[in-house]
Amino acid sequence: MPLRGKLQVFAKNMLRNDIDAEDAVQETFLRLWNVRAQLNAHPNIGGFAMQTLKNICIDRLRSERHNIMIDNITVNETALTPYTYTEQNDSVAIIRKIIDALPETQRRIMLMRDVEGYETDEIAEITGTEAATVRVNLSRARKTVRDKFLSINKTIQ
Repeated sequence: MPLRGKLQVFAKNMLRNDIDAEDAVQETFLRLWNVRAQLNAHPNIGGFAMQTLKNICIDRLRSERHNIMIDNITVNETALTPYTYTEQNDSVAIIRKIIDALPETQRRIMLMRDVEGYETDEIAEITGTEAATVRVNLSRARKTVRDKFLSINKTIQ
């Protein structure tokens, strides 16, 4: 219990929300309780609690990233005319169709990297491939999207 304040501050800084921070601290204490028999042998219980909390916070942040949809991309509407606003929305729709037509692996990797913000190593771990393979697939996906988008824009104009 003496660690509660320190854990609370750490969780709030990571999660930016009092309620989520409190939930993460409670989950940390629950996990510590479940391994209470081994805690006496641990050289630094405070460090162990802090690392457990950090992992819980990271898991919560990652689970939030999975819920990000490409449709949620907002455009600064204050500087847009109705024409440019419509043009940007059309461009987003075209890019979405191009991305949806990509091979499944390229599509997943591109969305995880460019929309959800995962790092290459994280994507490699999730997909069970090498980081080099992720980079190659991402590069191919981006090139395909760029080439098809430019091709479609040439035919429109």
